[in-house]
Formats: sequence, C-alpha cells, structure tokens
Amino acid sequence: MNISRGYINMGHLLLEGGAEFGGRMREPDLRAIELAGGFKATLRIIPTAAAPDNNHRRAGTNGVRWFEGLGARDVISLPLIDKPSANDEEIAEPLRHAKLIYMLGGYTHYLGQTLKNSLAWSAIMDAYQNGAVIAGSSAGAMVMCQFYYDPSAGQIHEGLNLIPDSLVLPHHDTFGKRWAPRLAKENPDIKLIGIDEETGMIDDGENNQWNIYGRGGVTLYRRGHVETHKTGQAFSI
Repeated sequence: MNISRGYINMGHLLLEGGAEFGGRMREPDLRAIELAGGFKATLRIIPTAAAPDNNHRRAGTNGVRWFEGLGARDVISLPLIDKPSANDEEIAEPLRHAKLIYMLGGYTHYLGQTLKNSLAWSAIMDAYQNGAVIAGSSAGAMVMCQFYYDPSAGQIHEGLNLIPDSLVLPHHDTFGKRWAPRLAKENPDIKLIGIDEETGMIDDGENNQWNIYGRGGVTLYRRGHVETHKTGQAFSI
C-alpha cells in the first residue's frame, strides 16, 4: 500500500484534464464508479471551485445530471462553497461516508485554500483511507497534488498532497501545455503531469501504475525529459 501524508492509501485517485461532462469522459467516470462499488455507491460532488462567480449551483446540478446519466443512483452536490461550510460537520459527515468524491473545476486557488486544513478535507481523507475514490477535474485535479499552479497570479502553491512532488497541467492539449516550459525550468524537482481534456488517469494498475482513459493522453515532464502516454497505456509517476 502507498503512504501519502500519513494516510494509508486504500482507495483510488482519478485526475481529469477538463471538459468533464461530455464525450469520452464516460470511460474514466464509469471506471471510477466501478472502483467505488458500482452504481449504488454513494457519490458526493464538491462544487467549491465554481463558487467565486456564483456558478456552484449550476455546476453541481450539471455534475449530478452527468453521473445519474451514467447510471449512478445516489448522487448529491454538497453546498461546500467557502471556509465556513468546509468546516461544517453537517457537510463533512456525508463526505466521510462517501465512496466516490468528485471535485469540479473552476478557480484553483480558491478550491485549494478552502479545503486546506478543513474539516471537510479531513473527512475526505477518512473516506479515502476506507477505500473511496477521490476524483477531480481541472482545478479539482490540480489541488490533489503536492503543488498546484495558480494561473491568475502566476504562482505555485502547496496543494493537498495526495500525489507528492507533482503538479497537474490540465487542458494540456489546448492551453495547459503553454505553462510547461517555464514551470519545468523553474521547478526541476517537481513532476509536471499534463492531462488532455476529456481524459482521466486512475491509479488502478498493477505495481502502483496509472491507467489512462478517455480521448487523449498524459504528458509527463520530469528532470528535462518529456514522456507521452496515450489511452490504454499504463505508466508510473
């Protein structure tokens, strides 16, 4: 078993590159549902990253509609939109018992700072330790790593550290790849993980390897080397 931030990794992680509710995203999301225990598994959506522009209700509703369309039967978007709600036990408790927790995209730094050291994040870690799948798309995937890039400020911040020494570049096939040259040069010890849109990577392979699902691929930047992996391929980070 892997050890991450002192927690026993008994669950799985799903990181997606964006454009999460359409096209080929059925593949990684159906795999996540399978790993969570099937269509009856408790699925909770976190719309926090969409809260700064008051888009969290619409985004959460879209998420519920998407996963119900895939066949999930117990899907709720939680009103986790700021630091007070992140420390509300009535919101944290459903996360503690969820089997699939999905963080939507939006404002990366807002999401990271809202969850960091919160009761909700502690509950998510309890769920992860007990076998839950923790998933995120775009900003949701970014904050899962030890570091995340805040494009609005051009700065790197400490993330939630589910994946040590790493930083996700979402939307890699559209604009995320433009961040790579500077970030790789200025941070040679950090592994950059470029994930294409409509693409997800899950740590469900043998020997701690990751598998790719969806339309595109994953590009790794580490110590001056660039590796590209496509759907159906396994790789390690």
